[in-house]
Amino acid sequence: MKLLILTQYFPPEVGAPQNRLFELAVRLKKLGIDITVLTAMPNYPQMEIYEAYKGKNYVYEEMEGLKVHRTSIYVSKNKSIVHRLRNYFSFVISSARTGTKKLNNADFLLVESPPLFLGYSAMYLARKKKAKLIFNVSDLWPESAEKLGVVTNKQMLAMAYRLEERLYKKSALVTGQTQGICENIRTRFPGVKTYWLPNGVDLSYYDPEKTKAGDWRHSHGIAPDDFVFMYAGIIGIAQGLEIILEVARKFANVPKLKFVLMGSGPEKERLLNLKAEWKLQNVLFIDPISKKEMPSVLKSINAAIIPLRKLELFMGAIPSKIFENLAMEIPILLGVDGEARKLFIERGNCGIYFEPENADSLSAGIQKLLDDPDLARKLGRNGRQYVNLNFNRENIANSFYKELLKLQ
Repeated sequence: MKLLILTQYFPPEVGAPQNRLFELAVRLKKLGIDITVLTAMPNYPQMEIYEAYKGKNYVYEEMEGLKVHRTSIYVSKNKSIVHRLRNYFSFVISSARTGTKKLNNADFLLVESPPLFLGYSAMYLARKKKAKLIFNVSDLWPESAEKLGVVTNKQMLAMAYRLEERLYKKSALVTGQTQGICENIRTRFPGVKTYWLPNGVDLSYYDPEKTKAGDWRHSHGIAPDDFVFMYAGIIGIAQGLEIILEVARKFANVPKLKFVLMGSGPEKERLLNLKAEWKLQNVLFIDPISKKEMPSVLKSINAAIIPLRKLELFMGAIPSKIFENLAMEIPILLGVDGEARKLFIERGNCGIYFEPENADSLSAGIQKLLDDPDLARKLGRNGRQYVNLNFNRENIANSFYKELLKLQ
């Protein structure tokens, strides 16, 4: 069996889709599938082509047995919609061209969305390479872009919705990262075959028993006995991270309490300005780190804050950062209602729920963990057990492999 994965995002970039697709591909390779990846020159999240790839239009390399073809992409630090569209469509064009010239036929082509527009290249290459199309939806685009106000142009939205519908109907299988995504698609398009392909975690890599904390605390001026709450991920509009600064303001006079925001994104500058305006000494902003460093950092914190804005759209969302934290026995403060709350708070008992965008609700959760360290440890232990049973990457890959066999 031959599988072509088409994605704008892939390691050595750091991020949720990069890790998820790489980990899935490696495991499918071990199960005997011939895997080829067609992706862009690495640039995310800095929006700058990595040094080793600068000035190149095409690169072929192998990563743990995966055949990886990289092609050109336009990148810019300018966040306007025009530059964003140039970014998306430059890879649509270069991937279609490179895929035609460099790649052999395949049984399946799995394309990652967003960006939705990569679907144009996916449909073209699936036809050229005689491959069945698998459309992998990690975010309901353009619905999320419209509801977040990222895209407001009605003509562009109409075009995007037409493309979305066309991709669903052209696909042999539509995979959704959450059950909510699958249900949304089935409700709107009853004839579309969907499959829940969740994110997960490598429990042998994120293992608190084998991981040392290192000197992360010392290097960032955090005392050994400080209680650290951390958010790690995209610092963007969807996350509503201002709530963490609001809560830090409430706890400004509580000693030995730190709030860490690790990552980069379009909202970081605004939040840094807000930190300065409010003179918050208990908030640290830290740049993104490599996957290799992450277990040691998680070993060094006490709890994770995982928020999203209070939108109906996010009732079916499961932020990827949940899995690594729980694997490392880190309790979570979860500001995401719906599917995530049901899975990880009500069923897994892995953390404390707080109402999205409600600073008082988050403050109450923080105080509960500060007052009861034993509860924090218990929630953390529950978390590792729960993701091992339900979100182990090995099991996810094995189940998806069986689904691919049915489609042959």
